[in-house]
Amino acid sequence: MSDTATPLQAPRPPALAGLSAKAFSGSLRDYGMILCLVGIVLFFQFFTDGALLRPLNLTNLVLQNSYIVVMALGMLLVIVAGHIDLSVGSTAGFIGALAAVLMVQMGLHPLPATLLCLVAGGLIGAAQGWWVAYLRIPSFIVTLAGMLVFKGLTLALLAGQSVGPFPPDFQKLSSGFIPDIVTGGALRITSVLVGVALALILVGSNLRRRLGQQRQGFTPEPIGAFALKNAVVAAVIVAFSTWLATYRGLPNVLIVMFALILLYRFVTSRTVIGRRVYALGGNEKAAKLSGINTERLTFLTFVNMGVLAALAGLIFAARLNTATPKAGLGFELDVIAACFIGGASASGGVGKVTGAVVGALIMGVMNNGMSILGIGIDYQQVIKGLVLLGAVSIDQYYRKR
Repeated sequence: MSDTATPLQAPRPPALAGLSAKAFSGSLRDYGMILCLVGIVLFFQFFTDGALLRPLNLTNLVLQNSYIVVMALGMLLVIVAGHIDLSVGSTAGFIGALAAVLMVQMGLHPLPATLLCLVAGGLIGAAQGWWVAYLRIPSFIVTLAGMLVFKGLTLALLAGQSVGPFPPDFQKLSSGFIPDIVTGGALRITSVLVGVALALILVGSNLRRRLGQQRQGFTPEPIGAFALKNAVVAAVIVAFSTWLATYRGLPNVLIVMFALILLYRFVTSRTVIGRRVYALGGNEKAAKLSGINTERLTFLTFVNMGVLAALAGLIFAARLNTATPKAGLGFELDVIAACFIGGASASGGVGKVTGAVVGALIMGVMNNGMSILGIGIDYQQVIKGLVLLGAVSIDQYYRKR
């Protein structure tokens, strides 16, 4: 028995070693961007003499980049499906202009006006998605045309002028903060408690995901690494909320962002439609042969992108308290860069929600840090372009291995 068992068991260690190497390589890729973000934060924290992580600047950092994070969640699904959307900036600017016309010029209440704007964003995404999914026109061409169309419509809708201010209730979407129900002197206790609750929700979500992997027979990451990672993430969230609580507390838009991140993380990792989007981007023909309605799935990814672009446009307009003809200019570049920097593959089928968020944070910290240092917009564009090129090069490196 021992003579026959030995040859059968001999190949197992190399196979396990191969799996471990692959898992390590995947973990290195996943956590590489997080370490990069930490390094960038420490770099600018040092060279700005501590200005980067001051509560006031952190609050501004959240407000300035909230719309990029929101659009990055939608763009991630579009890129994973194997497409691209160049019209998101123009769509956001157009929706902001539409909101200004509805609320400021027509006097419509913010709630129905916001709902109408989100529906309009969905219709814009549906119109573009129909050309891409059913007429098979490349998304690059369709959305490039959409970018030009909605830039022109924004100019026409605003008659080339800025329109504002918005109603105070609408402004709270971007510039409002969680009210401090529990008074705590200089520290806003309610914001701290909300931060603790968000940390617990995230850790609980990760724990349920790990238990689900075990039930399905998958091998999760080691318990020590899992516990350490979640402890660090929870500590960062609590420390971040406590630090912001020393100023004005947690912005309303931060809660919106966190809810969307959890929602899209769940959709992409735990639902059938999420798995089908990855299958579509990985191999469209194979996905279609397996019974997936690839046309409808592509259509829905663009509808989703339109709705999130509309939400981002509303957030941006509420923050500026006015709608301008140039709103949304260049947003698409930051959004696409955030997804690619976060690990999404230009060929589709690869990408994670957390990666897109980290990529958006990297872009935001770089923009904010370079502005504090007084680096001109010309060199800022050069640096961001080089960072994007480096991220895509890293993706190609991993694809060839």
